[in-house]
Amino acid sequence: MNYPNCEYYIPYLIMEERNRRMWTQYALLLLAGCFVSQLYASSDVKFYESFDETFDGRWIVSQKEEFNGVWKHAKSEGHDDHGLLVSEKAKKYAIVKELDNVVSLNDGTMVLQYEVRLQEGLECGGAYLKYLRPQEAGWIPKEFSNESPYTIMFGPDRCGATDKIHFILKHKNPKSGEYIEHHLKFPPSVPSDKLTHVYTAVLKPNNELLILVDGEQKKKADLLSDYDMEPPLIPAETIPDPDDKKPEDWDEREKIPDPDATKPDDWDEDAPMEIEDEDAEKPEGWLDDEPEEIDDPEATKPEDWVDDEDGEWEAPKIDNPKCEEVPGCGEWTRPMKRNPAYNGKWYAPLIENPNYKGVWKPRDIPNPNYFKLDRPNFEPIAAIGIEIWTMQDGILFDNILIASDEKVAESYRMTAWKPKFDIEKEKQKAEEAASAGGLKGFQKMVLDLLYKVADIPFLGEHRSKVLDLLEKAEKQPNLTVGAVISIIIIIFTVFLKLIFGGTQQQPVKATGKAKKTDGAETSSSNKEGSTQKKEDQNEDAAAPRRRTRREN
Repeated sequence: MNYPNCEYYIPYLIMEERNRRMWTQYALLLLAGCFVSQLYASSDVKFYESFDETFDGRWIVSQKEEFNGVWKHAKSEGHDDHGLLVSEKAKKYAIVKELDNVVSLNDGTMVLQYEVRLQEGLECGGAYLKYLRPQEAGWIPKEFSNESPYTIMFGPDRCGATDKIHFILKHKNPKSGEYIEHHLKFPPSVPSDKLTHVYTAVLKPNNELLILVDGEQKKKADLLSDYDMEPPLIPAETIPDPDDKKPEDWDEREKIPDPDATKPDDWDEDAPMEIEDEDAEKPEGWLDDEPEEIDDPEATKPEDWVDDEDGEWEAPKIDNPKCEEVPGCGEWTRPMKRNPAYNGKWYAPLIENPNYKGVWKPRDIPNPNYFKLDRPNFEPIAAIGIEIWTMQDGILFDNILIASDEKVAESYRMTAWKPKFDIEKEKQKAEEAASAGGLKGFQKMVLDLLYKVADIPFLGEHRSKVLDLLEKAEKQPNLTVGAVISIIIIIFTVFLKLIFGGTQQQPVKATGKAKKTDGAETSSSNKEGSTQKKEDQNEDAAAPRRRTRREN
């Protein structure tokens, strides 16, 4: 449809009252189409795909056998707007669109933008785009795959501990000729709701990279900074010499056993760690002749039991009821206690090593692949591809844009994305209000805060647990306090693991069976002795060295 000058439709917006509502809606629609049409015709728009028409004949589905996911031209839920839909779960997908004209990223500002809606959420899968190099780099559309050479990979990815908006630049080292993947450090996390979101990457001539979500800046980076990119685009000037070898007489031991030290005469290495507690006495009432378990008197042999096939039938065991009212049953033995004469194996104390030279490392030599760089040398973009492996269906791509003007990209967001998002947001708020059943303001404030906390990357695989608890708290306000406490415990536990690391010592399983009554001190002593033994063994081993963030 061809649109005349946009000013043509403005009188419809101010016409008389009797038909204002109908004509206003029609005029707004025409105005939106007009502006988008004019934007598309602008030289600032290098590529635009709205998926208003079917992708058949325009986009090429990979014929590689492993990419058997079915793409569909489908409407976004609740809208008349169409997009490119991932229709099946647990499949690999690959589809590509060749650009009419190759796009250079080296000429001023360049904006990469597209919409994606995770209609069924995203637990494990990607929803990113690949901006591909010309086919001279060694690929053809019908065989598009994860091996096809790209310049930039951009977009959401979530699975397990991974939850980020990728930005990966493949840059050619002019010295080695090798293409190296450079990843954005500390990328923003993926929104965890099911709304339509628009992702924008802005590449500026001053090497600045901006990542926006729904028009809001989430990350600002310098492409040439080693703080922002891993590995850095500019390699180190020097590298460790791969041919350098550590001298045989190089001593890296900071401390050594004292050669003049001698074992004390009273040091008994053979003394056991534990001995029987001679002061312990058998609790009164202990039944030595009663077993801890007896055959279940009520059990009967099954009618279909065949001894020749199933073996001799034995009644299942149950706890001996006679042992319930006494300190314990079975043979009583004295508990063990720490041996005061135990010293363990003797080792000479450590002293400063007079021959210590420090930790050896190879000498540095000039890096043969080092080069200077004032600005990345981006490879041109000749196609846009989607190559993903996802466990979820319902991923809808729409309004893919490459432009050389940030204002043009913003206009597309306001005309193509914002109206849909506003409708979805209002619907979400209505559903939340209905499901909350009167969720109070303070509860809502706490949950909103926790949704933001859930976006912190360090939660890793625990993030899904936190989101599940938040959803339960929203649906059942009476569970809010319990859910909040559980979430705090999870976050605190993860935090401690990050700081201290290590594994928790497993408790020692008690071998004896005795009821914990005031008279059952012996059983308790047995368990304490067993636990103490475990701790002493550890000590002996060391002896030689003495949603998601919810949108508002």
